Amino acid sequence: MGTSSGERTAAALDVRPAAGHIGAEIHGVDLTAEPENEVIAGIRAALLRWKVLFFRNQKLDHAGHIAFARRFGEPIRLRSRGSASPAGFPEVETTADRLELAGKHGMSHAEWLERRRHSTLRGWHADHTARIDPPALTILRAERVPPYGGDTTWANLAAAYAGLSEPVRRFADGLRAEHRLGVGYLPRSGPDAYLRHLQDHQVASAHPVVRVHPESGERALYINPYYVENIVGVSRAENRLLLEMFVEQVTRPEYTVRFRWEPGSVALWDNRATIHLAPSDNAHLDFPRIMHRVMTAGEVPVGVDGAPSEPITGAPLHRPAED
Repeated sequence: MGTSSGERTAAALDVRPAAGHIGAEIHGVDLTAEPENEVIAGIRAALLRWKVLFFRNQKLDHAGHIAFARRFGEPIRLRSRGSASPAGFPEVETTADRLELAGKHGMSHAEWLERRRHSTLRGWHADHTARIDPPALTILRAERVPPYGGDTTWANLAAAYAGLSEPVRRFADGLRAEHRLGVGYLPRSGPDAYLRHLQDHQVASAHPVVRVHPESGERALYINPYYVENIVGVSRAENRLLLEMFVEQVTRPEYTVRFRWEPGSVALWDNRATIHLAPSDNAHLDFPRIMHRVMTAGEVPVGVDGAPSEPITGAPLHRPAED
């Protein structure tokens, strides 16, 4: 078999793997310089292989960030953002917005985080999988970061699937799971504004437990600890044990990579084949951490049987530009 032009260009890029199963740093590419199509093709090929790519010492502004994302797909314009996100750039979401969410619902940030997660592994997630059309790619750039702490970790869902035994892979191939916004949230006693918000804005979709990647054809164990509470069609006792097995599998350390951010760092990852863990070791540090995120529109997931995901409630994430 021959090699594609993207694979040849990827080989020509300075790609430095960061871990055994996932993650690579790309050196020698200036993302502000409108890279040639061949370079973009090489980056895409490297992304399919390593699932998350890291670029350092980049000088992207908001417009450049959006322009780079557009080379890989249509940037998503989110319906709502906080006041920290930049005006005039609806595709850019600033992570400091998340600090506002707890106050909107009458909680401290620490309490809100504690009530959202009932286990350590619950913090692992892929972006927006409660929607029928989760993002394809996410591009996160660092503006200000603490001198220590604040690392992000990613896990390779394709490697996690391959690491299952063959009988369990065949079993997982036929399963579907419900991804729902707010699962695992522990309500407050008495009035709870966040619980009312979840009830009034329910979002849920049924996705295959094993997703076939639309570009590579790889199978990924499409388990999102933050959103998945229920595997469709099994008993509660079976559901608990199956989720425990699948969540432990996708978060095994050997399938992960951890990245130390610096100002100007950019991470590009495949949201269809990874989950990631935002840092929880910097909340007590008096250092700012300002990050900016752009996501590209994704496809409706498809399972091994060729059947697409099904919406349960809530609108799609992406609205085409002409809308």
